[in-house]
Amino acid sequence: MTGASPERDVAADGGHEVARDGDDHGHDFPGTGSIKRWFVTTNHKDVGILYIVTSLFFLVLGGVLAWLMRVQLLAPRALGEGILAPVAYNQAVSAHGLLMVFWFLSPFAFGFANYVVPLQLGAKDLAFPRLNALSYWLYLFSGILFGVSFFQGGTFSGGWTMYAPLNVPTFTPDVGASTAVLALVLFVASVTVSSVNFLTTMHRMRAEGLTLRNLPLFSWTILLTVWMMLFAFAALLAALLVLSSDRLLGTTYFAMESPAGALLWTHLFWFFGHPEVYIVFFPALGVMAEVFQTFTGRRIVGRKWFILAMVLVAIQSFAVWMHHMFLTSINLQVKTLFMITTIGISLPFDLMVFALIYTMLKGKIRFTTPFLFVFGALLLFIIGGITGVFLGAVVLDYEFRGTYWVVAHFHYVMVGGVTALVGGLYYWFPKMTGRMYDEFLGKLHFAVYFVGFNLLYFPLFVAWETPRRVFDYAPELAPWHQLATVGGFVLGLSFLIMFYNLFKSAFAGDPAPDNPWEYATTAEWAVSSPPPLENFDGTPTYRNGHLEFLDTGEVEPSEDRSGGPTGAAVSDGGVTASATTPVSSVLPTAEATEVEGPSHASIWPFVLSAGAFLVLLGLSPLQDAAFPEGMVGAAYATTTVAGGVVTLGSLVAMGLEPFHGPVFEEGEAWPFAGIDNGKVGMWIFLASDVVLFGGFIGAYVFTRVAFGWTGWEPIPPDPIPGLVNTYILLTSSFTVVLALVAAEKQHKWGVVTSLGATFVLGIGFLVNKGLEWQHLFHEGLWLSTNVRASTFFLTTGLHAAHVIAGLVVALYLTARAWRGAYLEDSRSVEYFGLYWHFVDIVWLFLFPLFYIL
Repeated sequence: MTGASPERDVAADGGHEVARDGDDHGHDFPGTGSIKRWFVTTNHKDVGILYIVTSLFFLVLGGVLAWLMRVQLLAPRALGEGILAPVAYNQAVSAHGLLMVFWFLSPFAFGFANYVVPLQLGAKDLAFPRLNALSYWLYLFSGILFGVSFFQGGTFSGGWTMYAPLNVPTFTPDVGASTAVLALVLFVASVTVSSVNFLTTMHRMRAEGLTLRNLPLFSWTILLTVWMMLFAFAALLAALLVLSSDRLLGTTYFAMESPAGALLWTHLFWFFGHPEVYIVFFPALGVMAEVFQTFTGRRIVGRKWFILAMVLVAIQSFAVWMHHMFLTSINLQVKTLFMITTIGISLPFDLMVFALIYTMLKGKIRFTTPFLFVFGALLLFIIGGITGVFLGAVVLDYEFRGTYWVVAHFHYVMVGGVTALVGGLYYWFPKMTGRMYDEFLGKLHFAVYFVGFNLLYFPLFVAWETPRRVFDYAPELAPWHQLATVGGFVLGLSFLIMFYNLFKSAFAGDPAPDNPWEYATTAEWAVSSPPPLENFDGTPTYRNGHLEFLDTGEVEPSEDRSGGPTGAAVSDGGVTASATTPVSSVLPTAEATEVEGPSHASIWPFVLSAGAFLVLLGLSPLQDAAFPEGMVGAAYATTTVAGGVVTLGSLVAMGLEPFHGPVFEEGEAWPFAGIDNGKVGMWIFLASDVVLFGGFIGAYVFTRVAFGWTGWEPIPPDPIPGLVNTYILLTSSFTVVLALVAAEKQHKWGVVTSLGATFVLGIGFLVNKGLEWQHLFHEGLWLSTNVRASTFFLTTGLHAAHVIAGLVVALYLTARAWRGAYLEDSRSVEYFGLYWHFVDIVWLFLFPLFYIL
């Protein structure tokens, strides 16, 4: 995915025009006023805006559900009293949590990440623009799928943590509950695609001189967030796939009779769940750091220690999950260990909080709307952190777990993050729209928001004895809940001020200068508001310690032709000049070229996501691997097939589509210097796949230990089919190597023959696996027979699905090689080889685990 520098038309005055929004270098890219643009765009700024707008819609939906809950909690209710029936209340609680945690919080933050991070890196776009668009459309269609669940008998009602065994059909039998689980699967697919894209970009496409040490703090928080997302969401995907299998195929991982069911889900979920707290909060922390620096006129005090503290938190976040499980049967020694790690993770946060406070003390504060929101966020987070210490102690957790103390603490942390992100929305609004917001309305919004938030959640600390997820409580606590309900409506209505302010300002606000903030110094403020389509008219460089631009073909930075001083824009966002020093806005000249530039439009990410939506919607009513009888079942089956055809067809179309990604002029690429983006992306994807298979293998080992390792009768009893498949896959890895060697030697028929042999061997593996399964079925073993059968069929089935995916790619590569492809550029064969070798290595673990041990 390579291209050339964008064309620029020579202007009459001897300058050169910036590429316009409507220009896509022959790719028919419509302007921002066209609806078509928003369906086909792959530009990171457009995708960022789509994320922000969509996430705010889900905020409103989740907020309405919260209002319904608060009305129900106005007074203690007996069954049948109030506006919500018991099941409806459970659905509102569950859907509110799921919508806010998954479909609002992280996507809202990543709207800013999409828009701002490439600008701060000095990149023209993300590494894989179509994957960026795909991540958004998968996110949107996952939210639509979750919305559909309300109309399939009712959505999931077992709480947002989806604890077993409440998450199996015995207790949540509605089709809508299964649809909600599948919506989360689609959401995780979106996250995985986005994570691979961001990590590749941030490690491979930084401007010259922009080392990781000098990365702006917002980009630092996104980098750490995405690494956490890559591994945490892979663990969640493992849990969701197992749960989907229990609901749709009849496996028994989480059934009440399973020896490890409830505890297994809790381990898998909270291995994801606690890093998710930092996944949500880290981008907010980055916004706080950027805004504090800008509106205090002061570089963050102790910046390198601030970064080190964030790195420590990111690593430690995967070692504290069991503090959510202090009420389980885990022995006291293990609980004590996780109590220590929980207290330990608070120490780096203390350092970051003090760094922010000291930055305020050392600087001169300007109380703008963005600063008010991030300062309020800091106060809320401090309260949330202090109250969370109680839950980290085993003895106190026995008392507080399952009460409204947890509800209040959780919201002070999570909504504290939202508060900072709202500040980020005001901060970058002028850059995104080219218009200034109404400062008075912004401050009014903060005042109403802050009062409403504390009126809603602080009383819940006083009423902490209220049990979670029920609407009956001690009558003497009613005044506090009534106060909280009033606060809930005040908080919700405060957003009307924001929506009015931003909507009106986007069309009629005062024009925003390129840099409306006196001390803003990161690279996004060195370009116009809004930025041009490809961000920079030239090559950004920090080789001299500050942002400059190279003309096309230039070796040294261009001179300042604006008549003012340069160098105020520094890589890390620190202020190195006086308040009168402007951010350098020197734009270089360039010779007009006729070379095709980067593409910005593709409809296939939208079509592919729609196909995946149809597949999962069609699968939602499955029970024991069978569709319902009659016309309803036929309609769902047809939807599944249609979705599969659309998905496969759009994948092929994406592969054949002539699309040119952004040019990467040599810059900072540690630790992947000299490695192309595609290979780095494949490595990162396979890293997440390691965690996915690790979740399945861990579930098998955990269940077997709970069952009794020696009392576990292996399935299947005969190891010979597994041994044969081992030889088949090892041979297929060898043929993939031969294909790559033939491509590098430009031997067409060698490539075709080797890829064809790989395809045939893969088919042989599946046929042998199918015969083995058929034999087990004939002996009366099915996925639902017992947990031993469930673990074997599902884990090896996941591996077989990877083989099938590889065969689809192998068939595509073979067809393309037949027409002479890959002789000049063998990278596609190499990437496929990395994937295929990984699939083979996984089998080398599964074979002894299931057939020998």
